[in-house]
Amino acid sequence: MELLMMAALVLAIPLIMSCLVKLVNQWKKQSSCYILHYECFKPSDDRKFDTEIADKYIMRNKNLGIHELKFLLRSIVNCGIGEETYIPKKVILGGEESLSLLDGISELDEFFYDTLDKLFHQTGVSPSEIDILVVNVSMFSTEPSLAARIINRYKMREDIKVFNLSGMGCSASLISIDIVQNVFKSYKKAFAVVVASESIGPNWYSGNDKSMMLVNCLFRCGGCSILLTNNPTLRHRAMFRLKGLVRTHLGASDEAHECAVQKEDEQGLRGFHLSRNLPRAATRALSENLRELAPKILPLKELLRYIIVSWLIRQPSPPLPDSSKSTGGGGNNRTGPTVRFKTGVDHFCLHTGGKAVINSVGKSLELTEYDLEPARMTLHRFGNTSASSPWYVLGYMEAKRRLKKGDKVLMITFGAGFKCSSCLWEVMRDLKDDNVWRDCIDRYPPKDLVNPFMEKFSWVMDENPENFSRD
Repeated sequence: MELLMMAALVLAIPLIMSCLVKLVNQWKKQSSCYILHYECFKPSDDRKFDTEIADKYIMRNKNLGIHELKFLLRSIVNCGIGEETYIPKKVILGGEESLSLLDGISELDEFFYDTLDKLFHQTGVSPSEIDILVVNVSMFSTEPSLAARIINRYKMREDIKVFNLSGMGCSASLISIDIVQNVFKSYKKAFAVVVASESIGPNWYSGNDKSMMLVNCLFRCGGCSILLTNNPTLRHRAMFRLKGLVRTHLGASDEAHECAVQKEDEQGLRGFHLSRNLPRAATRALSENLRELAPKILPLKELLRYIIVSWLIRQPSPPLPDSSKSTGGGGNNRTGPTVRFKTGVDHFCLHTGGKAVINSVGKSLELTEYDLEPARMTLHRFGNTSASSPWYVLGYMEAKRRLKKGDKVLMITFGAGFKCSSCLWEVMRDLKDDNVWRDCIDRYPPKDLVNPFMEKFSWVMDENPENFSRD
């Protein structure tokens, strides 16, 4: 046995040395990137999508037949959200089919100015000090750009570096941070602001295509603004430091490209189509992404263990991580080793794409209910707020006083295309700042996560359509 261990070690040394050289070179090239502060948006209470509002909305949609209604209600019941998520006022009032360009702009302006005002106030940084601005709203674009509206409102400098992203999906906030990190390489002691949200009102689907109805069950109003810097003299004020970021894009695959697409249905109604191939695309994207991320964030001891165990069981070294345990299915028949991400990560900040997404990623990474709690509770309280979702999850961890100096937080997001982006943050100080969870954190996690939609719409479990009436 000792001879086998020695032989495995000898075989592993070249790979280990190669990884170390690569990591050292990347570290030398990479600029420091710190988060000084972030703010998540909390809409007013009159925009909450409770069971009463849901009932009124569903019953007034005349495009839905009995079977479509039952499908929609089942989806709401099973999606994992509660009664306190937020939707646009005009949808609540019944005007979703007549939303104008101005309605869309007003929806985003409310979020922009609320979070940015708080961000500048909390940090003492002036808008005139911002060197880089990145704005991402995937499904709404204007001329001038949304970024230009922010620059005009806050009278930012003429030489500010501006990026206005669209179509990047739920993974957009980490893509924005990757852009900032790269621009930081050319500018010393700079400030950057990342603004992430989604346009819900103009993209609310009012048709009866089941593949497009699901989006209304999950996506809700929200957004965040993040202040970053590469100034090392401000590290004592920082909340987080970026340790590594990886982006994976499967757009070359037709199946992956077409699994999440904005389109019009047969009636000409615009919506967002989610195909049955999405879980498989997510599986592959996550596996490819973490394979690249693992050597950058895991301790050498864990990488060495993985290599040795792989050799001892006489099989080719499998990819990092074990793709057979990734999201969305596939067989779990292989007996090869798995990468233990918890050896290098203290907290997991998962995108709230839905209950099934959270469960699948948790199973893939062998996470506990404690690890999954922040994502589950964020989905229940705020729903899927697209690119801003992981920051609400991070806010939950902070509000629960989980984040201590030196902790490592792995953030994982998915997006149409199909994309997976992930990064590792190091907590720079014990975090206990007040945030968007301040008014409700004491209620989470509840002892019994009651599903009010199940109670309201329990009749949808009745398979007999004749028992249903709109009255």
